[in-house]
Amino acid sequence: MPTWIDTHCHLDAPEFDADRDAVLARAAAQGVTRLVLPAVASAGFDAVRALAHRTGQVYALGLHPLYVQHEPADAIAQLADALARHHDDPRLVAVGEIGLDGFVAGLDMALQRRVLADQLALAREAGLPVLLHGRRAADLLLAHLRRSGVCGGIAHAFNGSATQAQAFVDLGFRLGFGGAMTFDRALQIRRLAQTLPAEAIVLETDAPDIPPHWLYRSAAERAAGLASRNEPAELPRIAQTLAALRGLSLDAVAALTTANAVAALPRLARWVA
Repeated sequence: MPTWIDTHCHLDAPEFDADRDAVLARAAAQGVTRLVLPAVASAGFDAVRALAHRTGQVYALGLHPLYVQHEPADAIAQLADALARHHDDPRLVAVGEIGLDGFVAGLDMALQRRVLADQLALAREAGLPVLLHGRRAADLLLAHLRRSGVCGGIAHAFNGSATQAQAFVDLGFRLGFGGAMTFDRALQIRRLAQTLPAEAIVLETDAPDIPPHWLYRSAAERAAGLASRNEPAELPRIAQTLAALRGLSLDAVAALTTANAVAALPRLARWVA
């Protein structure tokens, strides 16, 4: 059975509080042996790190753009301190989840950009790659990255244009593909998954979010109480879509995306058999 790396999984999310260890067991049974756990807020730094150590996974520390307006004034100082204290922790593989969000109404983009710039500077100083969130903000993200001097990373849940995808690749980034790719109507994402250079692609679930088509619930179904929780155990089935799009075997996709994840997040190499 091939083994897999889920390059973006929010295992600390409250959706997993009732059965977190069972979620991990189901993932391991499917060959998903390594999860990257990104923090999203300063209040969660210690918990995400502790969870990674308890479960044998790896983690990233960062301030998510959806939540920066609720962060305390010293959040960047807290991140700087955490990165300094844990710099030699081999399970710390990146700064993230950081980025820009132009999709959700009412967010302060100027604040997002200031916080992003500060976090990119911290990543550069720490010599760590970054895990990027970007919705309707790819060009702004690229502008920040070109000025930042960071050492690459992953543009998670990528959904931009082919031109933007190539720009991220040219800056040394890999692009994350997950549940959205499994929808027939996701034409642009599927086209990118099929045509991007093979070395540009990594796999992720973003669990508990972005469920694949077989887990998707409509808004009406969700309002009626039907759950739509994604899990890392879904990664191999998500990978089958990538294999079909590129005409590759599942073993080849596993080997390719594992190598790409390690190239994007070099500290992963220690944790990949």
